[in-house]
Amino acid sequence: MRIETVTSAQNPKIKDLLALQEKSRTRREEGLFVVEGRRELEHCLKAGYKARTLFVCGEILGESFQEVVDLAPEAGIVQVPAYVYGKIAYREGTEGVIAEIGYKDRKLEDLSLGKDPLVIVLESVEKPGNLGAVLRSADAAGADAVIICDPLTDLYNPNLIRASIGSIFTLQVATASSEEAIAWLKERNIQILTAQLQDSQWYYDTDMKGGTAIVMGTESTGLTNIWRDAADRHIKIPMLGKLDSLNVSVSAAILLYEAVRQRKSHGNG
Repeated sequence: MRIETVTSAQNPKIKDLLALQEKSRTRREEGLFVVEGRRELEHCLKAGYKARTLFVCGEILGESFQEVVDLAPEAGIVQVPAYVYGKIAYREGTEGVIAEIGYKDRKLEDLSLGKDPLVIVLESVEKPGNLGAVLRSADAAGADAVIICDPLTDLYNPNLIRASIGSIFTLQVATASSEEAIAWLKERNIQILTAQLQDSQWYYDTDMKGGTAIVMGTESTGLTNIWRDAADRHIKIPMLGKLDSLNVSVSAAILLYEAVRQRKSHGNG
């Protein structure tokens, strides 16, 4: 194993890594994205992704240095001192490893669903932190898949990966247009429930025991008419204060766990 040592933040390898972190266009052009932290890296590699380069800090890793390096034996190893690692790390406490990972397309045809699947659909949700938080809730609730329609941020945005704490890799996730997703769901007889205030029934009065897709939009504009028109039912969460919406990740968690509750009580969870 050849380990290259880089001691300057001006090194081209460091500059290339920072460009991948900051620019979605660079990620697309290079076919690479960045994963920070051992936990996230382990989830990523277990999901079948390949690491191109590991940037490691021996001062932080200490005795676990070799264990981390051995996670991706095919990868090039760049060792950096703590002061350089501090320039490239998004957050503290990431166990001294940052990786460049090869892209994978995430498509509807790659999703594999069992009986009575539970699916979350997000339309044009812009903030990567919100997307990541929804993914984390979907993983916790045992959702079968997440479909991101007409995305305004790419799946490999570092903020999304960080907010999801790696669930972007533990879940089945696909991107598609809204039209494609609707056709895909209807072909599989998965009921479409749109979260919206207008013409809606309470979410806890809605049967979610069968195959169900819970569809959510942005907090500011909600869902477009294509989803409202395609829905089998419209559902809403009681808003008892003066505001009329919740953060999309909070709403997703409430609706997901209602589906979990119904399925557990019905014996199919």
